[in-house]
Amino acid sequence: MPNPPALPALDPQTCERARLSRDARFDGLFFIAVRSTGIYCRPVCPAPSPKRENIRYYTTAAAAETAGFRPCLRCRPELAPGNDAWQRGDHVITRALKLIEGGLLQDHPVDELARRVGLGARQLRRLFVERLGAPPIDVHTTRRLLFAKQLLTETRMPVTEVALASGFGSLRRFNAAFAQANRMPPRDLRRQPHAGSADWLTLRLNYRPPYDFASMLAFLRGRALPGIEVVDEESYSRVFGPTQSPGWLRLSAWTGQENALRLQLHCPQPAQMLNVVTRIRRMFDLDADPQAIADALHPDRPMRALLRKHPGLRLPGSWDGFEVAVRAILGQQVSVAAARTLASRIVHRYGEPLPTAIAPGLECLFPTPDALVDADLGALGITTARAQSIRGVARAVLDGRVDFRVEQSLDEFVQRWVALPGIGEWTAHYMAMRALSHPDAFPAADLILRRAASQGADMLTTKALTQRAQAWRPWRAYAVIHLWRSASSSSKPAAPRARVTA
Repeated sequence: MPNPPALPALDPQTCERARLSRDARFDGLFFIAVRSTGIYCRPVCPAPSPKRENIRYYTTAAAAETAGFRPCLRCRPELAPGNDAWQRGDHVITRALKLIEGGLLQDHPVDELARRVGLGARQLRRLFVERLGAPPIDVHTTRRLLFAKQLLTETRMPVTEVALASGFGSLRRFNAAFAQANRMPPRDLRRQPHAGSADWLTLRLNYRPPYDFASMLAFLRGRALPGIEVVDEESYSRVFGPTQSPGWLRLSAWTGQENALRLQLHCPQPAQMLNVVTRIRRMFDLDADPQAIADALHPDRPMRALLRKHPGLRLPGSWDGFEVAVRAILGQQVSVAAARTLASRIVHRYGEPLPTAIAPGLECLFPTPDALVDADLGALGITTARAQSIRGVARAVLDGRVDFRVEQSLDEFVQRWVALPGIGEWTAHYMAMRALSHPDAFPAADLILRRAASQGADMLTTKALTQRAQAWRPWRAYAVIHLWRSASSSSKPAAPRARVTA
């Protein structure tokens, strides 16, 4: 096996400075375990600083729990943002972590996880212990237990439903695992439950500052599909399936809570709740490390100015891969507004209507591949070529020729998609950026991108922009967002333009 690329390593001196200053930029990048108390904390924990000789640093919460430490009840490690340093690139551990995050180990053994990333189970366990401090099953279990701890602390969900929501099929197994990890039974966290509603839950989703939530909403607002999404100046709302028992969510800034968003969630199926929260965290890029991104882009002088202007820009993800694929095809050679109009027509004609609107403006689901594989899209004003491309993508998804598996590399994803008629490099990279949240996706042929990067000079060619962007790796997708943002803030109304963002 070739030598894997470098992965994050703890620097004790940096950890020590971050701990003493309680620097929120390092929240979730490491954890502090205190031998004298048997507790592990976040770097931002407000408790008095322990003596240096009693401290151990761990890369992950799972490593701290594997070593026998329990989570702090004061700083609540379950609220720490994820460490996306483990989620970028195509390293085998990165791909395995994405599969764990997607719930693979919920229904499959570690052997299947190893097979999906092309390793033997023993070799994968060894890599996890070496790099993360815990084997894959412990990473999976810690993730579930920390989510359960948040539900127990912040909601009034019955313990049985909390067990289901956190991925435990048995209440007995949940109680035993929770008590072992936290040194207390689950019900002990229910002494002072937060006020809640019978219709929805309210959860706190933390992020690493800075975060430009207003720009994220503006990006999504221009692309919001009526009936499926509602985006205003303050929040994002969406309906999700299945049709028989749909749910909805609303994400907004949390006034009074530092570095956190408020998620209001109605999820009729508790077993789907962890997956929903994981999706919304990925969609809003809540686990990004802005400092690492800025450090990589800062040497480029024009990019440096954009970083100063909008220091908290994140990568807007998506809720569903097939939805992004359809919208990307519609966005070829037309403006964002025109693409949205065409997508809205498809939703109106072929979407799955709900029996009743479950929230204002949320009344249907995006069409499935089955609904579009033989759809008469020409009647909606969609060109013959794009209609054929959409039907071809629907067929390819149903046949399994293409998919949105999180463990595939960027090169593999692009190669498989450009093999389909009507799908070029721009479309494939745009889909990778939005559907996979791949930080290095780069739709270099984008006209607005090439124009913004030229800074008033002759427009860069696709080849020239690709060469310049080598210095931005592995964060090219973030450079794209900065350049698109700069173009949108300085542009004037104009005629439809080629290859703008869908």
